[in-house]
Parts: sequence; C-alpha cells; structure tokens
Amino acid sequence: MLFRVVTWNIHRAIGVDRRFRPDRVVEILAYHAPDVALLQEVDDGVPRSARLNLAVEIAQALDFPHLAVGHNVRLRRGRYGNATLSRWPIARERNLDLTVGDRRPRGCQHTTLRVGRGAARAHEVDVFNLHLGLTAGERERQVGTLSRSHDLSSVPAGRPCVVGGDFNDWRNLLAPIFREILGFRCATERRPDRRGCLRTFPAFSPTGALDRIYYRGPLHVLGARVCRLRLSRVASDHRPVIADFELR
Repeated sequence: MLFRVVTWNIHRAIGVDRRFRPDRVVEILAYHAPDVALLQEVDDGVPRSARLNLAVEIAQALDFPHLAVGHNVRLRRGRYGNATLSRWPIARERNLDLTVGDRRPRGCQHTTLRVGRGAARAHEVDVFNLHLGLTAGERERQVGTLSRSHDLSSVPAGRPCVVGGDFNDWRNLLAPIFREILGFRCATERRPDRRGCLRTFPAFSPTGALDRIYYRGPLHVLGARVCRLRLSRVASDHRPVIADFELR
C-alpha cells in the first residue's frame, strides 16, 4: 500500500505578499495530490481570513472526504490550529495540549487512519500533526509531554506511526530524542548519512529545516522533497514537504 503525506504551515493562507489567497494553497496541494495533508496555522472564523473555516474550505475544494481539526489558539474573534485532511477514514481523533506555561498555546493533533481498501484489509496508521514553540527549551518540554502522553506511548513500536508538522527546530536538537528515545526515523533527511533535513523556511529562499516528517513501524520511505513550484515561494512563509511511503 502506497500513500503520500504532505505537511505544510499554510500561515492562514496569507502569503508573503500579505494577500489572503486560499486558492493558492488549494492549487499547490492539488498538484501534489496527497493522501494525508497535515496543515498548521489554519484559521476558523477569523476576520483576517474572511471568517472562513479554512480547513473545511480546503478539504471541500480538494474533495478530501475526511477531516479533523484541533484548535489551539482562541482569538477575540475566531481561532486557529492544526488540521488533518485524509483520503482514508479517521477512526479516532484527539487534540493534545502542548502549551508550556504562559507561552502561546500549542498543540498536537492525533488521528488514527484506516488505510486500505475494505474494512477487512485496512491497516490502522497513527498520525500526529504538531506545531511546536519558538524556543529550544519550550520545544524540548513539548516533545516530552507528547512522548509521555497515552496517545503516543500506547502506540506499539511495530505499528505504523507518522509524526509531522512545524517543529521550529532550527538546530536539529530534537532529532536525537525522536531517533534514540522514541525509535523514529526522519523521512525528510537529505541523505541517511547527513544530519541536515530538507529546508522549508523562509519560503522565498529556504535556510531552515523547520517542517519535518518522522516515521516508525512497517513503513518504508520511497522519497521526500520540498515543493519547488514557483507559487510556493509566496503562498505561505513555509514551503510544503512531501513524503511518499509504502506500508508493508
């Protein structure tokens, strides 16, 4: 079974040109045709994004039949957070609070997907869609909270599991935690023998590998890349990352 995962901080569909253009987000996602899209900074009812429920708008435009939204930040008018769009049924969903102290609220959305054709042949794949904080100490505590949560700790090592999103991990400090403690591999490394990952930020000339996809269990990564479409330079301040997997 093959499936494609895209993770992308869409920046409320407001591009680096400061224009609210959800059609650009839809066009880029349609081009890459993911089976699962992990989106961050997705507005719902906020004036800056025409009070739209962006997750629903994007899912409908792309004919995604299944959708889960985890709102992390409440504004005076509206809210925003992470959204997971799936071609496969979502068997379970839960939003984990990763907020540290009085810092900006952060979260991780956990969905369990029924991947496959027919209930008898479907495989459950656990997917975690997160957006971590801006400081190294905050991110380390957030990953600690995630690792201790029942949602992640109860997933057996032999079960397919994907963790993707905006890690904000400029110096790759979280990689040893995911690899050595949690048993994940990184799909977005440039090469297995190099520490550096695919660069996604800022979109117009990426220097930071902020958006990543980790995986474990019976998954084989067939390839990963950053979106190179010209439109992706302006549609958001991040570029999307695309990873193809084979579920064995």
